[in-house]
Amino acid sequence: MLSHLSRNAGPGLRTCAWVGVLVILALNLRPSLTSVSPLLNDIRSSVGMGFQMAGLLTTLPVVCMGLVALLSAQVESRLGEGRGIALGLLCILLACAVRGLIDHSLLLVCSALLGGLGIALIQVLVPGLIKRRFVGHVALAMGIYSAALMGGGGLAAWFSPRLASAFGDWHVGLAVWALPAVLALLLWLQTPWRAAQALSADQRLSRFIRNKRAWTLALYFGFSNCGYMAVVAWLPAYYQHLGWSSQNSGALLAWMTLFQVLAALGMPALAQRMRERRGLLSVSLLSQLLGFSGLLLAPQQAALVWMALIGFGLGACFALSLILSLDHLQAPQAAGQLAAFVQGFGFLINALAPAVGGLLRELTGSFAATWLLMVVCITLMLALTQRFSPASYWRINTNAQQPPSTAACG
Repeated sequence: MLSHLSRNAGPGLRTCAWVGVLVILALNLRPSLTSVSPLLNDIRSSVGMGFQMAGLLTTLPVVCMGLVALLSAQVESRLGEGRGIALGLLCILLACAVRGLIDHSLLLVCSALLGGLGIALIQVLVPGLIKRRFVGHVALAMGIYSAALMGGGGLAAWFSPRLASAFGDWHVGLAVWALPAVLALLLWLQTPWRAAQALSADQRLSRFIRNKRAWTLALYFGFSNCGYMAVVAWLPAYYQHLGWSSQNSGALLAWMTLFQVLAALGMPALAQRMRERRGLLSVSLLSQLLGFSGLLLAPQQAALVWMALIGFGLGACFALSLILSLDHLQAPQAAGQLAAFVQGFGFLINALAPAVGGLLRELTGSFAATWLLMVVCITLMLALTQRFSPASYWRINTNAQQPPSTAACG
């Protein structure tokens, strides 16, 4: 029992137990998204769904992630960490399970909405949990969390089309992801929870509304990571249009995820040793830039190389941009609220990528315009990266008149 372990084990064993909990939670946060894209052509032909409506299967969960993150203060004070994460897992479980039964486009969209709500509830609570449970190792813990999150997405992209092919039914490839949600929920119910706590005025999300640095961080998180949602939504369809099978295009998404996981583990481990984040962030963005350029100009010639570059860049950017946000404040609750603000508006920006990609596909007959848009976004984020020197972290403190003597550091 985790509650017994937490009371009686030494610090090292307790930390390992919490790492296990973190990994199992994170593994459930992307399969409901990435299991759809390799099967999208089958789903569309089965239920009669256009590209724009199909894009909602990815867009709506991301919109949920953004909106719930902006309501994180209410989630934290009313549900607390324990009940909030339990409710999130239950939503994911139900969303995946009902996909095994429904055969209507509107109901599929509703399942995406329910799954997105569950993902969002967990995502807004985990950064604060990490900041509190992994004191002195926040960057490394965030890397493990990010790697597990992306690994779950890659596993779903690889396994779902194979399972659907074996059973001759796409419903099975989507519904199977209710099983890990059941496991995670049962485990979480054994975990010692933190009770709901009201936030003081200086810890609420509203404190960041008029803060320019908070908005800069949110825009940076959104545009530097929007390539992930574009790839998850449309990469398999793009390669299927080029003649690839659903299994091979899903495997390509899984291949990309392998490099996301490596970057999400490796780059935060490097970040743990330094206060300066700009160099690592620039390398991550350059990797994305090269990958999307290759996807645009020579998709067939070196597909594995392009996807490896994109995966490495996305994996590193997700983890490092969250670490960058947590760096700005020392108090765990306040840092969690800043991360929620950044994720809230950032995910709303991310949500535009699948919708815009679907629209551009219908207007141009190709996904090339989507990859070009990603190239432009990443180029702009490379320029913005230079503004995030450690000496500038104090700007997040709305009442501060000068930099503190010691900047908050992950």
